[in-house]
Amino acid sequence: MKYLGYLIDLDGTIYLGKEKIPAGQRFISRLQAAGLPFLFLTNNTTKTPATVQQRLADEFDIHVDEKTIYTASLATVDYLIEDNGGKNVFVVGEAGLKSAITSAGFHLVDSDADYVVVALDNHLTYEQIVLATLNIQAGAKFIGTNPDKNIPTERGLLPGAGSVIAFVEASTQVTPVIIGKPEEIIMEKALHHLGLPKEEVLMVGDNYSTDIQGGLDFGMDTLLVTTGFTPPEAVANLPIAPNYVLASLDEWSLENE
Repeated sequence: MKYLGYLIDLDGTIYLGKEKIPAGQRFISRLQAAGLPFLFLTNNTTKTPATVQQRLADEFDIHVDEKTIYTASLATVDYLIEDNGGKNVFVVGEAGLKSAITSAGFHLVDSDADYVVVALDNHLTYEQIVLATLNIQAGAKFIGTNPDKNIPTERGLLPGAGSVIAFVEASTQVTPVIIGKPEEIIMEKALHHLGLPKEEVLMVGDNYSTDIQGGLDFGMDTLLVTTGFTPPEAVANLPIAPNYVLASLDEWSLENE
């Protein structure tokens, strides 16, 4: 079928770390030329959409509107607004998350929090875990931005947000609400921003356990491109097959039938 919109992962799909994926850049150019709407859907909470936009332009020659970038930080804010359980938030996370939360009218606090939001923080301290634990024990709602337990880097697989969330979960014995891929919350809210029903949108990504699983669980069609996390040799053993598997986004036709 011909899809009227796209949700697209970034790292591993459009670029790979600091390396260009030329087919990724060409794919976005083709979408723009065809006038097809898309959202970049990323679990990254450390960067603001403006920072991501600038990086896409400077490093990968991809020029998009800031509004096409939907992060787990923005999905978390959308969840907080809809949940409407208070304005005080204790955050374990970096500038991208904190700025999204404060820009939406919430207040960052160390105590008497209505919510505890836990994400990746490259400068994590034990005291942050202590404050998160105490606030949750006092009744704050526990939210994890995304479940990624590891981050692939040139050094190897480093601890991700999911590992930090697991630390707080172990210390509180409270199960968090998880926002990011593959959870339904971020998929639903991304589609709301895109303004299209899920039947008309294709989820495109390189990571089966987040991008593709998120689409499958939400009842969307999915395209796995084997340029990043999930290698070609793993495809035969996937529990549920994506609708499409490609070695390159150059192989995808926007008029796909």
